[in-house]
Amino acid sequence: MNRNLRQAIELIKSFEGIIDGDPANVNLDPYICPAGHWTIGWGHVVRDPQGRPIKGVENKQHARAVYPTGLTMIEAEVLLGDDVRRFAAGVEKLLQVKVSDAQFCALVSFAYNVGVSALKRSTLLQVINRGNFDQAPAQFLRWTKTNGKELAGLKRRRQAETNLWRNA
Repeated sequence: MNRNLRQAIELIKSFEGIIDGDPANVNLDPYICPAGHWTIGWGHVVRDPQGRPIKGVENKQHARAVYPTGLTMIEAEVLLGDDVRRFAAGVEKLLQVKVSDAQFCALVSFAYNVGVSALKRSTLLQVINRGNFDQAPAQFLRWTKTNGKELAGLKRRRQAETNLWRNA
């Protein structure tokens, strides 16, 4: 895979943001995302030693134990780059058609947010793999809810991904 992922990284950063679970510390600490997962840096899901996502406020100490000193901004940048490359590899495996770098970046941002497995099961991927690129924007826009509740931030993110897809 030899793609320019800059647009994916910029899009992810603009929606994930850097939030600090403990602003009293110098480094960035885990925080809970709207879906209830412990997260650090730009939306990196904190996982337990078995690789399972850590969820719920009651598991704060478990999340903090994974990153006991938090992350520096440089470490957060490295972690984001590693995550984006991992998600890009997952998206690449699912695609059966050629897409532009911008379209690919829109899909990487989407997968970063909802997961590669959700993308794999999605109608979005089906319409793209059938070559129906004009149907993709409507499919992106269907993914605006977390736990059954529509979120304004997800609506804005899906619109941004749609715009990137269309402007390819």
